[in-house]
Amino acid sequence: MTSPRKPSRPKLVPKTHAIAASFGPAAHNAWQLHDEQVSFVRKARKPRPLLIADAAPQAVEIDLARSALIVVDMQNDFCHPEGWFAQKGLGTKAARKPIPVLQTLLPAWRRRGGAVVWLNWGIRADRANLSPTVHFKGKRSADGVGYAEHSPIDHGPSLVQGSWGAQVIEELSVAPTDLTVHKHRLSGFWDNELDTLLRQQGITTLLFSGINTDRCVFSTLQDANFLGYDCVLLQDACSTPSPAFVTKGVLYIVQLLHGFVGSAASLMKALGPSSPSSSQSQES
Repeated sequence: MTSPRKPSRPKLVPKTHAIAASFGPAAHNAWQLHDEQVSFVRKARKPRPLLIADAAPQAVEIDLARSALIVVDMQNDFCHPEGWFAQKGLGTKAARKPIPVLQTLLPAWRRRGGAVVWLNWGIRADRANLSPTVHFKGKRSADGVGYAEHSPIDHGPSLVQGSWGAQVIEELSVAPTDLTVHKHRLSGFWDNELDTLLRQQGITTLLFSGINTDRCVFSTLQDANFLGYDCVLLQDACSTPSPAFVTKGVLYIVQLLHGFVGSAASLMKALGPSSPSSSQSQES
Protein backbone atom coordinates (compact mmCIF):
# COMPACT_ATOMS: atom_id res chain seq x y z
CA MET A 1 0.00 0.00 0.00
CA THR A 2 1.47 3.30 -0.99
CA SER A 3 1.58 6.27 1.37
CA PRO A 4 -0.55 9.25 0.52
CA ARG A 5 1.38 11.86 -1.37
CA LYS A 6 2.22 14.92 0.71
CA PRO A 7 1.06 18.19 -0.76
CA SER A 8 3.99 20.20 -2.12
CA ARG A 9 4.84 23.41 -0.29
CA PRO A 10 4.53 26.59 -2.25
CA LYS A 11 7.92 28.02 -3.25
CA LEU A 12 8.77 31.09 -1.24
CA VAL A 13 9.78 34.02 -3.37
CA PRO A 14 11.50 36.88 -1.50
CA LYS A 15 9.80 40.19 -1.81
CA THR A 16 11.54 42.82 -3.84
CA HIS A 17 11.41 46.32 -2.56
CA ALA A 18 12.04 49.44 -4.57
CA ILE A 19 14.73 51.62 -3.05
CA ALA A 20 13.12 54.89 -2.00
CA ALA A 21 16.21 56.63 -0.65
CA SER A 22 19.82 56.13 0.42
CA PHE A 23 21.33 57.57 3.60
CA GLY A 24 25.07 57.80 4.22
CA PRO A 25 28.32 59.59 3.37
CA ALA A 26 29.27 57.25 0.49
CA ALA A 27 27.69 54.52 -1.63
CA HIS A 28 29.63 51.82 0.22
CA ASN A 29 28.57 53.20 3.63
CA ALA A 30 24.85 53.84 3.38
CA TRP A 31 21.49 52.56 4.56
CA GLN A 32 18.86 51.81 1.95
CA LEU A 33 15.24 52.75 2.63
CA HIS A 34 12.81 50.35 0.91
CA ASP A 35 9.01 50.29 0.85
CA GLU A 36 8.69 48.43 4.13
CA GLN A 37 12.14 48.33 5.71
CA VAL A 38 15.52 49.95 6.28
CA SER A 39 18.53 47.91 5.17
CA PHE A 40 21.87 48.18 6.99
CA VAL A 41 23.55 45.98 4.36
CA ARG A 42 26.46 47.89 2.88
CA LYS A 43 27.60 47.60 -0.71
CA ALA A 44 30.82 45.61 -0.91
CA ARG A 45 33.87 47.42 -2.29
CA LYS A 46 36.06 45.61 -4.75
CA PRO A 47 39.76 45.90 -3.81
CA ARG A 48 41.96 47.70 -6.35
CA PRO A 49 45.59 46.93 -5.50
CA LEU A 50 48.47 49.19 -6.56
CA LEU A 51 52.16 48.54 -5.91
CA ILE A 52 54.47 51.34 -4.81
CA ALA A 53 57.59 49.45 -5.80
CA ASP A 54 60.22 51.90 -4.54
CA ALA A 55 58.80 52.28 -1.04
CA ALA A 56 61.21 51.83 1.86
CA PRO A 57 61.98 49.91 3.96
CA GLN A 58 59.82 47.53 1.85
CA ALA A 59 57.68 47.85 -1.26
CA VAL A 60 54.03 48.31 -0.32
CA GLU A 61 50.77 47.33 -1.98
CA ILE A 62 47.90 49.72 -1.33
CA ASP A 63 44.19 49.38 -2.02
CA LEU A 64 43.12 52.33 -4.17
CA ALA A 65 39.53 51.82 -3.02
CA ARG A 66 40.55 52.50 0.59
CA SER A 67 43.29 55.11 0.10
CA ALA A 68 43.37 58.90 0.12
CA LEU A 69 45.98 61.30 -1.21
CA ILE A 70 46.49 63.99 1.44
CA VAL A 71 47.67 67.37 0.08
CA VAL A 72 48.97 69.56 2.90
CA ASP A 73 49.09 73.40 2.94
CA MET A 74 49.48 74.16 -0.77
CA GLN A 75 47.95 77.60 -0.15
CA ASN A 76 48.47 81.18 -1.31
CA ASP A 77 49.87 82.42 2.00
CA PHE A 78 52.65 79.82 1.78
CA CYS A 79 53.20 79.40 -1.97
CA HIS A 80 52.27 82.68 -3.71
CA PRO A 81 54.93 85.40 -4.18
CA GLU A 82 52.55 87.89 -2.55
CA GLY A 83 51.44 85.56 0.23
CA TRP A 84 51.97 85.94 3.96
CA PHE A 85 55.23 83.94 4.08
CA ALA A 86 56.78 85.61 1.03
CA GLN A 87 56.06 89.04 2.47
CA LYS A 88 57.79 87.97 5.66
CA GLY A 89 60.88 87.32 3.53
CA LEU A 90 60.66 83.54 3.86
CA GLY A 91 60.52 82.87 0.11
CA THR A 92 58.44 80.39 -1.86
CA LYS A 93 60.98 78.20 -3.70
CA ALA A 94 60.63 75.20 -1.41
CA ALA A 95 56.88 75.67 -1.02
CA ARG A 96 56.35 75.60 -4.77
CA LYS A 97 58.49 72.53 -5.41
CA PRO A 98 55.60 70.01 -5.11
CA ILE A 99 53.44 71.90 -7.64
CA PRO A 100 54.60 70.20 -10.88
CA VAL A 101 54.55 66.78 -9.25
CA LEU A 102 50.99 67.27 -8.00
CA GLN A 103 49.87 68.74 -11.34
CA THR A 104 50.68 65.35 -12.87
CA LEU A 105 49.73 63.08 -9.97
CA LEU A 106 46.34 64.52 -9.00
CA PRO A 107 44.59 64.05 -12.38
CA ALA A 108 45.98 60.51 -12.74
CA TRP A 109 44.94 59.61 -9.20
CA ARG A 110 41.43 61.00 -9.69
CA ARG A 111 40.98 59.22 -13.04
CA ARG A 112 41.47 55.92 -11.24
CA GLY A 113 38.89 56.94 -8.64
CA GLY A 114 41.34 57.85 -5.87
CA ALA A 115 40.15 60.09 -3.04
CA VAL A 116 41.84 63.47 -2.52
CA VAL A 117 41.85 65.42 0.74
CA TRP A 118 43.11 69.02 0.91
CA LEU A 119 44.39 69.67 4.42
CA ASN A 120 44.71 73.45 4.82
CA TRP A 121 45.36 76.01 7.48
CA GLY A 122 42.07 77.83 8.01
CA ILE A 123 41.94 79.62 11.35
CA ARG A 124 39.20 81.61 13.05
CA ALA A 125 39.34 85.35 12.34
CA ASP A 126 39.37 86.03 16.10
CA ARG A 127 42.21 83.53 16.76
CA ALA A 128 40.21 82.30 19.76
CA ASN A 129 41.42 78.69 19.37
CA LEU A 130 45.13 79.51 18.88
CA SER A 131 47.31 78.90 21.91
CA PRO A 132 49.90 81.52 22.96
CA THR A 133 52.65 79.36 21.46
CA VAL A 134 50.98 79.12 18.05
CA HIS A 135 50.09 82.82 18.14
CA PHE A 136 53.64 83.85 19.06
CA LYS A 137 55.38 81.59 16.51
CA GLY A 138 53.27 83.11 13.74
CA LYS A 139 54.20 86.68 14.70
CA ARG A 140 57.47 86.57 16.74
CA SER A 141 57.69 90.32 17.34
CA ALA A 142 55.46 93.22 18.30
CA ASP A 143 55.50 94.66 14.78
CA GLY A 144 55.42 91.34 12.88
CA VAL A 145 52.45 90.21 10.82
CA GLY A 146 50.80 87.26 12.56
CA TYR A 147 47.86 84.96 12.00
CA ALA A 148 44.68 86.77 10.92
CA GLU A 149 46.62 90.01 10.35
CA HIS A 150 47.15 91.94 7.11
CA SER A 151 50.43 92.06 5.19
CA PRO A 152 51.64 95.24 3.43
CA ILE A 153 50.36 93.90 0.10
CA ASP A 154 46.91 93.31 1.50
CA HIS A 155 45.16 90.15 0.32
CA GLY A 156 43.13 89.88 3.49
CA PRO A 157 43.82 88.38 6.93
CA SER A 158 46.50 85.69 6.83
CA LEU A 159 45.25 82.10 6.78
CA VAL A 160 41.74 82.92 7.94
CA GLN A 161 39.27 80.35 6.64
CA GLY A 162 37.67 81.70 3.46
CA SER A 163 40.34 84.34 2.82
CA TRP A 164 42.57 84.58 -0.27
CA GLY A 165 45.60 83.44 1.69
CA ALA A 166 43.91 80.25 2.88
CA GLN A 167 42.84 79.25 -0.65
CA VAL A 168 44.68 76.55 -2.60
CA ILE A 169 47.06 78.10 -5.14
CA GLU A 170 45.58 78.47 -8.59
CA GLU A 171 48.12 76.12 -10.20
CA LEU A 172 46.41 73.22 -8.42
CA SER A 173 42.70 72.64 -8.99
CA VAL A 174 40.32 71.36 -6.33
CA ALA A 175 37.80 68.94 -7.87
CA PRO A 176 34.14 68.82 -6.75
CA THR A 177 34.69 65.27 -5.48
CA ASP A 178 37.67 66.26 -3.30
CA LEU A 179 37.34 66.81 0.43
CA THR A 180 38.74 69.92 2.15
CA VAL A 181 39.58 70.02 5.85
CA HIS A 182 40.71 73.15 7.72
CA LYS A 183 43.19 72.94 10.57
CA HIS A 184 44.67 75.29 13.16
CA ARG A 185 47.65 73.24 14.33
CA LEU A 186 50.56 71.52 12.59
CA SER A 187 48.71 68.21 12.78
CA GLY A 188 45.64 67.93 10.63
CA PHE A 189 44.06 65.53 13.13
CA TRP A 190 43.96 68.01 16.01
CA ASP A 191 40.54 69.35 17.08
CA ASN A 192 38.75 68.93 13.73
CA GLU A 193 36.76 66.44 11.64
CA LEU A 194 39.53 64.82 9.55
CA ASP A 195 39.50 61.44 11.32
CA THR A 196 35.69 61.24 11.19
CA LEU A 197 35.56 62.06 7.47
CA LEU A 198 38.19 59.47 6.57
CA ARG A 199 36.53 56.72 8.60
CA GLN A 200 33.08 57.46 7.14
CA GLN A 201 34.62 57.13 3.67
CA GLY A 202 36.20 53.80 4.58
CA ILE A 203 39.75 55.12 4.16
CA THR A 204 42.52 53.11 5.83
CA THR A 205 45.64 54.20 3.89
CA LEU A 206 46.97 57.76 3.62
CA LEU A 207 49.53 58.99 1.07
CA PHE A 208 51.13 62.29 2.11
CA SER A 209 52.19 65.21 -0.09
CA GLY A 210 52.64 68.97 0.28
CA ILE A 211 54.49 71.21 2.71
CA ASN A 212 56.40 71.28 4.91
CA THR A 213 57.91 67.79 5.13
CA ASP A 214 59.20 68.26 8.67
CA ARG A 215 56.28 70.29 10.03
CA CYS A 216 52.63 69.86 9.05
CA VAL A 217 53.22 66.80 6.84
CA PHE A 218 55.23 64.95 9.48
CA SER A 219 52.99 65.98 12.40
CA THR A 220 49.89 64.80 10.54
CA LEU A 221 51.54 61.56 9.47
CA GLN A 222 52.58 60.80 13.05
CA ASP A 223 49.07 61.32 14.35
CA ALA A 224 47.67 59.24 11.48
CA ASN A 225 49.94 56.39 12.52
CA PHE A 226 48.90 56.76 16.17
CA LEU A 227 45.25 56.51 15.05
CA GLY A 228 45.90 53.30 13.12
CA TYR A 229 46.11 54.47 9.50
CA ASP A 230 48.58 52.99 7.01
CA CYS A 231 50.99 55.81 6.10
CA VAL A 232 53.14 56.43 3.01
CA LEU A 233 55.16 59.63 2.62
CA LEU A 234 55.64 60.55 -1.07
CA GLN A 235 59.00 62.24 -0.70
CA ASP A 236 59.16 63.78 -4.18
CA ALA A 237 55.71 65.35 -3.67
CA CYS A 238 56.80 67.05 -0.43
CA SER A 239 59.22 69.86 0.35
CA THR A 240 60.59 72.08 3.11
CA PRO A 241 62.97 75.05 3.39
CA SER A 242 64.65 73.40 6.39
CA PRO A 243 68.23 72.05 6.06
CA ALA A 244 68.57 68.74 4.20
CA PHE A 245 69.53 66.85 7.36
CA VAL A 246 66.09 67.62 8.82
CA THR A 247 64.34 65.88 5.93
CA LYS A 248 66.74 62.95 6.22
CA GLY A 249 65.80 62.64 9.88
CA VAL A 250 62.09 62.69 9.07
CA LEU A 251 62.44 60.03 6.39
CA TYR A 252 64.47 57.88 8.80
CA ILE A 253 61.84 58.13 11.55
CA VAL A 254 58.95 57.46 9.14
CA GLN A 255 60.62 54.30 7.83
CA LEU A 256 61.63 53.18 11.31
CA LEU A 257 58.40 53.81 13.20
CA HIS A 258 55.47 55.40 11.38
CA GLY A 259 55.10 53.83 7.94
CA PHE A 260 56.85 53.87 4.58
CA VAL A 261 58.57 56.33 2.26
CA GLY A 262 57.77 56.08 -1.45
CA SER A 263 57.55 58.37 -4.44
CA ALA A 264 54.91 59.94 -6.62
CA ALA A 265 56.92 58.70 -9.61
CA SER A 266 56.45 55.07 -8.55
CA LEU A 267 52.78 55.68 -7.78
CA MET A 268 52.27 57.22 -11.22
CA LYS A 269 53.76 54.12 -12.81
CA ALA A 270 51.38 51.92 -10.83
CA LEU A 271 48.37 54.04 -11.85
CA GLY A 272 49.05 53.22 -15.48
CA PRO A 273 48.14 55.10 -18.67
CA SER A 274 46.60 58.51 -18.09
CA SER A 275 43.57 58.13 -20.31
CA PRO A 276 39.86 58.53 -19.51
CA SER A 277 39.23 54.97 -20.66
CA SER A 278 41.34 53.69 -17.78
CA SER A 279 39.06 55.39 -15.28
CA GLN A 280 37.33 53.32 -12.63
CA SER A 281 34.67 54.43 -10.20
CA GLN A 282 35.76 54.66 -6.59
CA GLU A 283 32.65 52.71 -5.67
CA SER A 284 33.28 49.76 -8.03
